[in-house]
Amino acid sequence: MGDFRDNFRKVVPYVPGEQPKKKVIKLNTNENPYPPSNKVNEIIKSFDNNKNKLYPDPDCTILRDSIAKRYGFDEKNVFVGVGSDDVLSVAFLSFFNSDKEVLFPDITYSFYSVWADLYNIKYRQVKVNDDFTINKEDYYSDNGGIVIANPNAPTAICEPLEFIEDILKNNTDSVVIVDEAYIDFGGVSAVELIRKYENLLVVQTFSKSRSLAGMRIGFAIGNEELIKEMNDVKFSINSYTLNQVSLVSGVACIEDEEYFNETVEKIVNTRERTKEELKNLGFTFTDSKTNFIFATHKDLFAKFIFEELKKKDIFVRYFSLPRIDNYLRITIGTDEEMDELIASLKEIIK
Repeated sequence: MGDFRDNFRKVVPYVPGEQPKKKVIKLNTNENPYPPSNKVNEIIKSFDNNKNKLYPDPDCTILRDSIAKRYGFDEKNVFVGVGSDDVLSVAFLSFFNSDKEVLFPDITYSFYSVWADLYNIKYRQVKVNDDFTINKEDYYSDNGGIVIANPNAPTAICEPLEFIEDILKNNTDSVVIVDEAYIDFGGVSAVELIRKYENLLVVQTFSKSRSLAGMRIGFAIGNEELIKEMNDVKFSINSYTLNQVSLVSGVACIEDEEYFNETVEKIVNTRERTKEELKNLGFTFTDSKTNFIFATHKDLFAKFIFEELKKKDIFVRYFSLPRIDNYLRITIGTDEEMDELIASLKEIIK
């Protein structure tokens, strides 16, 4: 007789950044250091709790409509899910079903390979250059789909829109997903290219620039056919994805464009100032267009710095992975948090 464990699905899961249980300076999971818009607080305070006894709208109509208007599309062009991870997971299930390999960089968001393994999708991780940039020509080969995070994580590098369009021009027979979790911090979104390329799906999130990581809201914009396919898959898994409060909070967040622009500007300014401070301490890094910096030090090993910072209750992200095991990913916090980081780094380096 066999063992029931023989039928377990064997996967290596994605490992999220550590969520410490005590009060620390938390610069390891790329959350926004500023609270959500006051409009979100107001909508939560006024929310009719009696509605929570009912299922939420399975079509998420009010949020899809709000996102569509914000980006100049129709509601039928928008899919929403429980964070961009949920959206990307559904996209993998929806579009990557051929015998051809799906292509994505070898240094990128590590959830891509997890989903591919989980869903038995063939894939190939395309090696990035030594400076972590991507060769667009590497994506000209026959494939079953392409996933590009732009800006990329953890490298923080953002490719220009022309780069993305070149990949689209050379891959009209497969779905190209552009994961734009960090686009608001310095890049140009590929959303407008959806009007030219019916195989393009752009994925974004409310977790970073919109301060709603705890609400878990992500969305995709694409042509109506792509969105319909994703909804068919979604309704085959779980009809009621976003809860009542998340739906109305997402709408309130979208409506406060002034606060959105204000907090993004704060983070960008703090990022640029922190770059100069780190440079003076002997760090080098990529030209970040995100809310984090991907840095290495000329003398000290990244793991050592990571451990010493942790002793001081400052958490950054360290990846024990080939090619990037001497880099730290440092989330941009408030000015005060970054000042404490720099002061601690000065002590460690000294």
